Amino acid sequence: MAPVPVGAQVFLASEPHPPFAIGPLFISATVAPQVVSDESPPVTVTISWGLVRRPSGTAGEVGQDLFLLWPGEAVVDPRDGGPDPSVRTYLEQRGFAVLAEGRVPLTVRERAQMGTPAPPAKLDVSAAIATFKRRDATGRVDVATYAKIPWTSRLADNQSLVRLTLKLRDVVTHHRASWIEEAFWSRRYQAAVSFGDVGRLSLYPLYFENRDRVVPLAQDFSLLLVNFEDAKHLKIDQFSPPAAVRRPSQTREGTELVSLHLSAAEGITPQSLRVQFSYFSGQLPWQPILISALFLAVGNITGPLVVALIRRLLRTLRARVHIGRREGDVPRRAQGTFLSREQLARVVPGETTYDEVLGICGPDVEEQERLASTGTRTLVYRGRRLVPHRRMTVGWVAAVDRWDVEQQEVEIDLEGDRVSDVKANVRRYRRTEPDAARV
Repeated sequence: MAPVPVGAQVFLASEPHPPFAIGPLFISATVAPQVVSDESPPVTVTISWGLVRRPSGTAGEVGQDLFLLWPGEAVVDPRDGGPDPSVRTYLEQRGFAVLAEGRVPLTVRERAQMGTPAPPAKLDVSAAIATFKRRDATGRVDVATYAKIPWTSRLADNQSLVRLTLKLRDVVTHHRASWIEEAFWSRRYQAAVSFGDVGRLSLYPLYFENRDRVVPLAQDFSLLLVNFEDAKHLKIDQFSPPAAVRRPSQTREGTELVSLHLSAAEGITPQSLRVQFSYFSGQLPWQPILISALFLAVGNITGPLVVALIRRLLRTLRARVHIGRREGDVPRRAQGTFLSREQLARVVPGETTYDEVLGICGPDVEEQERLASTGTRTLVYRGRRLVPHRRMTVGWVAAVDRWDVEQQEVEIDLEGDRVSDVKANVRRYRRTEPDAARV
C-alpha cells in the first residue's frame, strides 16, 4: 500500500481568528533499520514549533490552548499520565469512537541548544491525546489523533521551541511491487511526512467545524524532515518533490537527512515529503547483485537449449504443414533451377540461340566447353524441389503426410551459337522429415 503522509496537519486555536501564527515549524521523523519489517514498529515523529504574534495581536490574546489534528494512530503510553475527560467528551459528541487516550510530555529546546546533541528540557505541562475513528468506519484506514496542548508561557517565547514527540504507526510502509522487482531490487519501503492535509474522513469534519480557528503558518524557516539512521547501509531510490534536499545530518553521526522547505500560504495548502528507500546488510546490497548474476547464468545455460528447441519445432512445422497451392501446381520449396516442361519445350534444337536459352531458363547455369571440338559447349541446369502429399486442406494451408524429392539435371548442347541437343534427367524418391524440412 502507498504510505499515508503523516505530520502536523493543522493547528487550531481556542478562539476564532487567532492573532498569531505558527513559526518556525519542524516536523521530523526518525527511521531506523528495524522499522523495515512486516510488522512495522512505531516511528518517532517530533514536532517543534514556536508562535509569532501578529502586529494587531496582544499578549493576552496569544495565551490560548492549541489543538492539533493528526492523521494516523499515535501510540499511547499510560506511564505518561491519565487522559483528559474533556477530550473524549468532545470527540464522542461529534460521532467518533475513541480507541485510546492518554498524555504526551511537552519539552522545550532553547535557542542556544539548537544544532547540539543537548537533550531538551521537560515542561511542567503535557498534551492530552486521543486516537479515534468514525463509529461507522471499518478497519483502521480512518484512524486519526486529536491532541490538546495547554497554554504555557514558553509557547510565546521567541528564544525557544516547544516540542511534541509522538510514536506513530504506519509512518513507514511497504512499497507495492511485483515479486520480480523485489527479487532484483529487494523489498522497498516508503516514508512520508506532510503538513496541511486534512482530507482524511476523521479529520475533515473537525477541521470544517473549526476552520475559523486554524492557526496559519508564518513566513518563517520551516521544514519537513526524515532522518535515516545507519546511513552506510541505506539506499534511497527516490524522493519527491524534486525540491527536497538530501544531505548528511549535521547533528547526528551516521544519519542521512532528506528535507523539504515549507512554504507559507493563505489557507490550507497540503505539502508532503515522500522518500522511497531500503536497508541492506553487509558492505553492499548483495541481493540484486546475486539475483541478477543467477538469472544471467541460467540464461547462458538454457539459451542454447531454447534455441535448439525452437529450431526443432520450426523444422517439424515445416515438415508437417504446407502453405501453397495444390499438389498439381508448382511447389513452393525448391533449390537451384528446376525447369518446367513448358520451358524445355521452348528450347528448339537448330533454332534457339545461346541468349534465348538464358532468357528462357535463367542465368543460373553451369557452362562446360569441350576443348577438342571448337565451338561446342554444354549448358547444365540443376534443380531440386519438394512435392508435398497434402491432406486436410483448408484453402492454401494443409497438413502433409510426406514429402517427395525430385532432382533434375538438364544438358543443352550448343554448336556455335545455336542449340543442337536437349537432354533432361529427373530422379524421384521419398525423403525423411528432417531432410524435407531443409528446403
